[in-house]
Amino acid sequence: MSALNEDQHSQGKSATAETLPCPMCGAINAAGSRKCLSCGQFIAAADVPKTWPFGCGTVLLLLGTGAVLIALLLPSVHRGREAPRRSQCKNNLKQIALALHNYESDFHSLPPAYTVDVDGRPLHSWRTLILPYVDQLPLYNRIDLSKPWDDPANSDAFKTSVPVFDCPSDRYPKGHTTYLAIVAANGCFRPAKPRLLSEIADGCSETLMVIEAPSDRSVPWMSPQDADESLVMGIGSESKLAHAGGSHAAMCDGTVRFLSSSLPAATRRAVISIAGGDRVGDF
Repeated sequence: MSALNEDQHSQGKSATAETLPCPMCGAINAAGSRKCLSCGQFIAAADVPKTWPFGCGTVLLLLGTGAVLIALLLPSVHRGREAPRRSQCKNNLKQIALALHNYESDFHSLPPAYTVDVDGRPLHSWRTLILPYVDQLPLYNRIDLSKPWDDPANSDAFKTSVPVFDCPSDRYPKGHTTYLAIVAANGCFRPAKPRLLSEIADGCSETLMVIEAPSDRSVPWMSPQDADESLVMGIGSESKLAHAGGSHAAMCDGTVRFLSSSLPAATRRAVISIAGGDRVGDF
């Protein structure tokens, strides 16, 4: 090979590393050129980054930080939602207590825990009897009180939702409620018989009328089922309660209290009784 050819060959090798041929006209252009200086055609696309702007460690750190922030914020969001739900539950019981007192004003006694037929079989709950006093008169008029609550004639009425009987924080079957009356021999309500307010000798402010029972003790809202003494005494820290730390209760004077799940048994028993001769005081 001549010296001239060797020189051109060596120049060609070095030029190949530093130049870029145009695929259209074959003209040699400087490496990195996007447009051919000879024919004007594009000969290269924009450079694509060969590496991510962040390393894997940085990405993982960002994801981990985001997960921690979400975990921290979720309890606050839950608490924020629970506050109005708990308030609504308390208001439901206030409305129920007011309805019971309005019923008492008309009939001069609290309603029986449930009505019965001529054979003494339960028919309808006190919750049905106070429907006209919780803005549910049309629903009340659709119910056949001469037939049991679960008779086919009353099935459409039972399927109707009654908001005042529904705690927004609780989770129980559709059509159920956890607002149960205290039905006991020495309690506020009696089976099949009304109760005079004057019989509540221990004081209306210290006697339970309606409680919010644990979720697993919910009943159909039309059902003549309520809370006896054993249910109330059994509420504790292990109970499935809708609200942390306890549950609401309507007292016979119409006020609503929040009963701690750790309320002493003696106090719990005292607020069930209407005439036990005991004074509860603060609880």
